[in-house]
Amino acid sequence: MDSIRILEKLIAFPTVSRDSNLDLIGYVADLLDAHGIACQIIQSEDGHKANLFATIGPAGTSGIMLSGHTDVVPIDGQNWTLPPFEMSERDGKLYGRGAADMKGFVASALAACVTASKMTLQTPLHLALSYDEEIGCIGVRSLIDMLRGAPQRPLLCIIGEPTGMKVATGHKGKLAARAICKGREGHSALAPLALNAIHLGCDFVAALRREQDRLARDGARDGDYDIPYTTVHVGKMNAGVALNIVPNLCQIDFEIRNIAADNPQEILDGLRAEAARIAVEASAIAPEAAIDIDITNTYPGLDTPLSSQAVAFVKSLTGANDTIKVAFGTEGGLFSSDLGTPTVVCGPGSMAQGHKPDEFVSVEQMRRCDNMLDELLRRLADDQLRA
Repeated sequence: MDSIRILEKLIAFPTVSRDSNLDLIGYVADLLDAHGIACQIIQSEDGHKANLFATIGPAGTSGIMLSGHTDVVPIDGQNWTLPPFEMSERDGKLYGRGAADMKGFVASALAACVTASKMTLQTPLHLALSYDEEIGCIGVRSLIDMLRGAPQRPLLCIIGEPTGMKVATGHKGKLAARAICKGREGHSALAPLALNAIHLGCDFVAALRREQDRLARDGARDGDYDIPYTTVHVGKMNAGVALNIVPNLCQIDFEIRNIAADNPQEILDGLRAEAARIAVEASAIAPEAAIDIDITNTYPGLDTPLSSQAVAFVKSLTGANDTIKVAFGTEGGLFSSDLGTPTVVCGPGSMAQGHKPDEFVSVEQMRRCDNMLDELLRRLADDQLRA
């Protein structure tokens, strides 16, 4: 079955993370069932979304897992010139939301599953599809829990995020946090008698920037990344009700994206100490001053050793001679740390196209991915799991 025709079907499902992915999961389940492939559907607690797991080949044996997420980012506020949820093909490019990130790989993986259903595999092929990756690798955790309790765990996981079909062995971890800055409200005409929570927030943002400067100047380095050090980023600040009211609350959402050599919890501990210092200074005006920090989400980085047999194996499938590391996060760190499954990232397209209007993946990249998976199936049929 042609992967591009499958991609056309997948793009038509508007699986933005805030919405359900059940229609897409139903399409996949029906497609697999039509080719005699049973699958397991793991629903979210509210029944609004689901993961899917399927195996083709001998039961009771560990195999190679192809993993992808089904959710996409919103199109709100973006100036698309083509229909975002309808695949358009122009000049060798396939346009649509999720084409690169990462329904292109999911389509190739599904085409490989259909092909595998007509073969006799000596080693199984596993398919894992998740939800809510785009909002912090949330949905895949129940799928990992299921695999953790299974008799066999996958020998190797290939995450098909867009890498231009290069073999990526690592990405940074992420810790997302929220700081609640508490001041004292008052009339703006008497502002010096109150404590402006925005001022507290700005002081804390300054502390975040100082920490970023320290990491950039003196922190650990990993030259395989475009940004070779751990980063601290502020994404949102919310405060205030009306101009003539001194705000008593200010909410700041920030993140730490760490290289393997840095412990994000230690960095957060230092930031908490800075928050406490700022609050103590402000307590001279308002004893109730405080900056409370809560972790909202976290996932580990991926750092698969270059000497790993998994790396050599996937390089042999693609014909690559080298490896890369990617700036964006994936579910790979969870598969590696929580399951102990060697994991690499390799998929069609470029993240430079992801999350943007007129997102696309090229036909050439899709064909290269199809060829990689065809070679994988040949190895699984011949039981050749070494490079």
